[in-house]
Amino acid sequence: MLIQQTLDKLDQMSLGGMAAALREQMEQSQYLELPFEDRLGLLVDREASWRENRRLATRLKAARLRHPATVEDIDFRAPRGLDRSVILSLAQAGWVGAHHNLLISGATGCGKSFIACALAHAAIRQGHTALYVRTPRLLDDLAITRGDGRYHTLLGQLNRAALLVLDDFLLTPATVAQARDLLEVIEDRSQLRSTMVASQLPVEMWHDALADPTLADAILDRLVHNAYRITLKGPSMRRREPEAIPVG
Repeated sequence: MLIQQTLDKLDQMSLGGMAAALREQMEQSQYLELPFEDRLGLLVDREASWRENRRLATRLKAARLRHPATVEDIDFRAPRGLDRSVILSLAQAGWVGAHHNLLISGATGCGKSFIACALAHAAIRQGHTALYVRTPRLLDDLAITRGDGRYHTLLGQLNRAALLVLDDFLLTPATVAQARDLLEVIEDRSQLRSTMVASQLPVEMWHDALADPTLADAILDRLVHNAYRITLKGPSMRRREPEAIPVG
């Protein structure tokens, strides 16, 4: 009866990991042979792991990553110029802590979004917050919120993430108004937060894809400075649809 009361109190205090570990100890006789200090240590370790897993799940949900990708899922065998040692180094997320940027470019289908999500997932596992957005949709949202008064609220939400992932960057050329919005997003984060950009366009073509040269200079100065680059090559990684089998 006393144990059940203890379990109930642990649950009431939101110590679910410790409660689960204590139930296991009561059900498995090998734990009874351990000294009290060792059993207590195991309970505390379980609670710490349980809390960290909850925090990780919360950060992953908030990031809204397009792909449930991890660095372990990346296929390094495909001929696309991907350096395993570089990816594993980036997965340690030191560049996020140092507020550097990461620019990923390559043709459609070569896995830019997947790699971006995998590296964002790695940063989240290292304790950072992240947010994934598709740039075309973001620009639409910024235009809408500018008209209804939520513009600065949206900018604040974007700026709070330690790592902002801008996918499909400059998928179509940006207008002057869109370039101005991009500068607002990037300026707020410059040297204070990290931004990861994934784009079909080579970095060298970004300037021409921004309508206003002055805004383009400002955007690229803030993005490219202190940025790591990954340039993917090779054919599309997407599975081709099977050829239709003639009938009759």
